[in-house]
Amino acid sequence: MPPDATSVRDARRIVVKIGSALLVDRATGRLRSAWLNSIADDVKALVAEGREVILVSSGAIALGRHVLRLPKGALALEQSQAAAAVGQISLSSAYQEVFQARGLTAAQVLLTLGDTEERRRYLNARRTMDTLIACGAVPVVNENDTVATAEIRYGDNDRLSARVATMMSADCLVLLSDIDGLYTAPPAKDPTAKRLDVVRELTPEILAMAGDAGTELSKGGMVTKLEAARIALGAGTDMVITEGAAQHPLRRLGEGAPCTWFLATSDPVAARKRWIAGNLEPRGIIVVDAGAERALGQGKSLLPAGVVRVEGAFDRGDAVTIRALDGRDLGRGLIAYPNDEATAIMGKKSGAIATILGHAGRAELIHRDDMALNRTERT
Repeated sequence: MPPDATSVRDARRIVVKIGSALLVDRATGRLRSAWLNSIADDVKALVAEGREVILVSSGAIALGRHVLRLPKGALALEQSQAAAAVGQISLSSAYQEVFQARGLTAAQVLLTLGDTEERRRYLNARRTMDTLIACGAVPVVNENDTVATAEIRYGDNDRLSARVATMMSADCLVLLSDIDGLYTAPPAKDPTAKRLDVVRELTPEILAMAGDAGTELSKGGMVTKLEAARIALGAGTDMVITEGAAQHPLRRLGEGAPCTWFLATSDPVAARKRWIAGNLEPRGIIVVDAGAERALGQGKSLLPAGVVRVEGAFDRGDAVTIRALDGRDLGRGLIAYPNDEATAIMGKKSGAIATILGHAGRAELIHRDDMALNRTERT
């Protein structure tokens, strides 16, 4: 296997995208139970190795349309939403059953586009999934098809999985597909097409290799997979496309199954900090004391106790400037509280937050993962 294919073995947090065409038998409209059990075995093995696994799974509409006896072909939006409402029950029950049999807890997470694009909702979703993982659960994410409209839908779970991977700072995104990677041309049409082992840059030539959209059950295609790669690589997440129809696809990938790796030039934490530092306009200023400045330089989070002044009008999840007492800008961060609450708890111990605000909140005003410090200020 290529030397870079060890990425999945080294990854701490892995997002796996499972498409409808893999999960649901096209002829019968029923779950491929043996396949689902095999991937549950793979997830259990990864968790036993200390990995954190998030699944992004399609299948609700495909299952629900069969139960409701909806016609083949494209569905109207309201038909898709109805099918999703029925199919999601079966899908979540199936994941619960196969994981429970292996001593794992499955957690259903339904997202819409706004949950990963609007910063406050983004932070809520990220914190929820971080908590689930810390509690030992395996989040199973799907687009919330029962409420999403045509204007705000992802339209495919390739891009949704990439958004989830970036939101969760995943090290690796695995796209299980009906093809074992990116070819120089659609292999079904061109017998001379060759699979690429590694892609390090999404050049115009690479993008031109994509074919059309996928099957009736799978809205994706190589076009959406390359769009997913663009999203993932921009956030420092490696991505791999591999064939997923055979049983134990994750184990096979780790053993060197044919695939195409898309390799990021930096890690997720560094990419996220660049985004915070350079792409967000600060909405306020947090002035910290000398002790907090030293703690930040040591890589610690900013606690309310170290804050001496709060300026500006900002909401939870907005970017703010972190400033020293002498006026030096120390960096930027995404703040965990709106300005009125940040003002109320500044200078106070984290243990007093619930008493002051009347509700429990994060111990950190700005978590270190949501902070980008100026290099010259690090000690």
